[in-house]
Amino acid sequence: MRDHEEGAAPHGAHGRPRNWSQRWTAFKESPFLPAVVLLFILAAAAGLFAGSYTYAMANPAPRHIPTAVVTTPAAPQQKAFVAGMERALNASLRLTDYATYADARNAVDEQREFAVLRAHGRGVELDVSGASGASVAQLLSEAAAKVGPATGVPVTVRDVTPLQHGDPRGLALFYISLAAVIIGFVGAIQLSVHARALNPAERIACTVANALLGGFAIAAVADWWLGALRLPFVESWTILALTMFTSGMVFTMFNTLMGRWAMLPTWGLMVLLGNPSSGGAVSWPLLPSALGQIGRWLPPGASVNAQHTAVYFGGHQHAFPFLVLAGWSALSCAVFWGWRHRHPGGREPSPAPAHAADA
Repeated sequence: MRDHEEGAAPHGAHGRPRNWSQRWTAFKESPFLPAVVLLFILAAAAGLFAGSYTYAMANPAPRHIPTAVVTTPAAPQQKAFVAGMERALNASLRLTDYATYADARNAVDEQREFAVLRAHGRGVELDVSGASGASVAQLLSEAAAKVGPATGVPVTVRDVTPLQHGDPRGLALFYISLAAVIIGFVGAIQLSVHARALNPAERIACTVANALLGGFAIAAVADWWLGALRLPFVESWTILALTMFTSGMVFTMFNTLMGRWAMLPTWGLMVLLGNPSSGGAVSWPLLPSALGQIGRWLPPGASVNAQHTAVYFGGHQHAFPFLVLAGWSALSCAVFWGWRHRHPGGREPSPAPAHAADA
């Protein structure tokens, strides 16, 4: 038989071009399908990340600002001032009456109120609380400076719980909580990649160790090294460690349920939704109402809330943020432990040593 002429098309099955069905099957079985899917997911995540923070923080607007009012027999200037403030803010002051100034200040320390209003002579005194929310305090102070002259009511504005000098914008607590959230689940991701053979109990123990060491490092850098914050060190360390453990176990839970796509719900819950709604960068009265309510029930918001109270309102700590963190941790551990056979990690138990043959 003659050899194929140069340039002739080969014959047989290998010479036929693949149809679309065969090409799609080959593409699905290649590493390119998950790579392409991941590219689109990352692009969507980038847009959602920017959108969630912009929606929550770019143009914060007040709706209802909890304000304590010290009740007096007759204070017409208070009514005029409140009406002027509501017009200036385009929002309502949610007023609550208190019999004494001490009761009103205690409500501020309990973080039920963001300001105290009381009559003083012919004018009024407005006590704001920068530590309760720097953005709210600034908004109230700027509005009061305009409303007082406009209504003819002399106004004295004081910050009764100012922020620390190293944190004039009140963002440091948000940043250390954000670090705990992100490093918490990034640490769990790294354990799943580089310590895949860990058994369930070992994985939980390593997540605890990562949380304790990471929380200590964050607190030490913010306080001892940079001096940005004076922390109640043990309490702040505990909050950061609990936050990191919760974040790490949330990823581990989703990794058990969803395998390699666990990063999607983790990122959505902890970063896209949790951090903008935490109240750390923008106080809850200035957030969109839905975010302000949801944020308290998510780990980032609980962490900011607990840390905020520990630093600025010692002696008034609430159980709620710790219960939120503990609840998410318990749920995540329970799901991971209950479905641990589905987790893409662990190792087979070592075979028992063979018994020596009978003599």
